[in-house]
This record gives sequence, structure tokens and C-alpha cells, in this order.
Amino acid sequence: MYRNFLILIFMAVSTMVQAQQKNVDAVAAAVEQLRVAMLDANEQKLGELTSGLLSYGHSAGLVEDKKEFIRRIVSGENDYTELLLSGQSIALSGNTAIVRHRVDAKILDKGKPTEPKLLVLQIWQKKGRQWVLLARQAVKIVQ
Repeated sequence: MYRNFLILIFMAVSTMVQAQQKNVDAVAAAVEQLRVAMLDANEQKLGELTSGLLSYGHSAGLVEDKKEFIRRIVSGENDYTELLLSGQSIALSGNTAIVRHRVDAKILDKGKPTEPKLLVLQIWQKKGRQWVLLARQAVKIVQ
């Protein structure tokens, strides 16, 4: 009887760990989809991947809402030509994910080339089956 109880507990824990990993994988996939949508200036995909409550903070202090974030990318005002992410970590708390990573980018900002090196914090929220970006804040890497 005790052995069966232990097996049942092990199976329950294993199932929870697998579900947690599926969510981590889904968040990582959403982060990657957002990266590609920014490079491609894909308005539809940017809209799908961001919350209507989006707060998108840049390292220089500019904070954009969803509409402005998408407009600046689609218009070419912020033209991402390279966007590399590294050192990514993802922590889950219910339907919220905290994502941290390093960003090395090449951007034409109003036609002026810049190559920011940033540390980024993103907050993702699960809406139904979809993960959407709720907030993002970047800071410059001090060297």
C-alpha cells in the first residue's frame, strides 16, 4: 500500500514537472517569435504577441505602449537588423513568466546606426493558450 502511494506521488510530481517544462518551452518559443517579428517588422505577429496593456521600456528611458511599440518598428523608425539573445532564464509563477536575457542588437534608430548591448527583463502573461508580452525593461550593460 505504501509503495503504491509513493508511486502515485512520484507520478503526480512528474506530471507537474512536465507541465511546467511545457510552459517554459512555450514562453521560450514566444520570446523567439517576438525576436523574429521585430526583425521582420511583422505588424500582425507583433500584435498577437503583445498585451493591450504593454509597457515597453527602453534603456534610454523611453516607455512605449503597444501601439507606439508596433508603430515604431513597422514604420522603420526602429529598424532591427540584428537581434541576438543570450543567457536566457525563464521563471514561472502561475500564468506569469519572468524572462531575463542579454541582447546584442544592431538597429537603425531613425536612420542612425546603433549597437546596443542590454540586459532585458520581460514579463509574459498566459492568455488562454497564448503567452503575450505584458512588460519589458532594458538597461545598458556597464563595462
